[in-house]
Amino acid sequence: MKTAVVALGGNALLRSGQKGTFEEQIANVSETCQALVKLIKQGYTLCIGHGNGPQVGNVMLQHEAGKNTFGLPAMPMDFCVAETQGSIGYLIEMCLQNELHHADIKKDVLTLLTQVRVDADDPAFQKPTKPVGPYYTKEDAERYAAQSGAIFKEDPKGNGWRKVVPSPTPKEIKHVELVKQATREGRIVITVGGGGIPVVENDGLYKGIEAVIDKDLASALLASGIQAESLFILTDVPNVCIRFRKPDELRLEKITVAEAKKYLADGEFAEGSMAPKVRAAIFFLEHGGKECIITEASRLGTDNAGTRIVAD
Repeated sequence: MKTAVVALGGNALLRSGQKGTFEEQIANVSETCQALVKLIKQGYTLCIGHGNGPQVGNVMLQHEAGKNTFGLPAMPMDFCVAETQGSIGYLIEMCLQNELHHADIKKDVLTLLTQVRVDADDPAFQKPTKPVGPYYTKEDAERYAAQSGAIFKEDPKGNGWRKVVPSPTPKEIKHVELVKQATREGRIVITVGGGGIPVVENDGLYKGIEAVIDKDLASALLASGIQAESLFILTDVPNVCIRFRKPDELRLEKITVAEAKKYLADGEFAEGSMAPKVRAAIFFLEHGGKECIITEASRLGTDNAGTRIVAD
């Protein structure tokens, strides 16, 4: 039995130009789960992580509307991540169960609400960079900042101003041994949704914190913790490329960790896009992993799919 962690990108749930209706998300997740079944047929037991960027932004909008319209209290970031972990996990669990039924495969699928510990003194807390939630005008952003103490930054593409929060490095995934046991027993576990619910620990006591954890790095930490052989990071392109979108663009098929590090140092991968995925791959391979494959969902289960990164 082979164990793999699959980190689903945001496009696995919501495609560009869609509004994010329940029907749209069900259709998208079902299509992604059809691709996951291909891996299961190849003998993999899966552990599934996922993003939540659009969904957590929508939840924050709903909270804000409830506050402005009905005076309902808006919930903090860790609470919003927990909300989307549950709702997205439900969608993936239901759709995957249905696709397994169609394939006549009997496997248990379970969703685990997952806290991920970060360090309270992580340097990221001194420099929030991760944009979350809706866009605002400059005037509204300044007003909300004065009211709440939140930090807002202007979108480089000119869409407005957005709240930014820290993106600390994940240090520990709660209940990772239970996840490992479940996968060893052949169960499929959906966990570390949205990178996990960010918490800090002090003398054995845990507290949620305003932050967003990178879901690919959290999935890499998970993969290492359960001793998975493979990590699949799904995105919206078939391969990692160097000289991306230039006339001499080159798709990478198989590279080593050393080569991946050099491309990173040379600035070949954009921050907020491919760079975090490559860093997650490097972390996994330097902590016991055998291979990391970065590709789009439709390529899963096919020969030589995507970009394969291996240890030196």
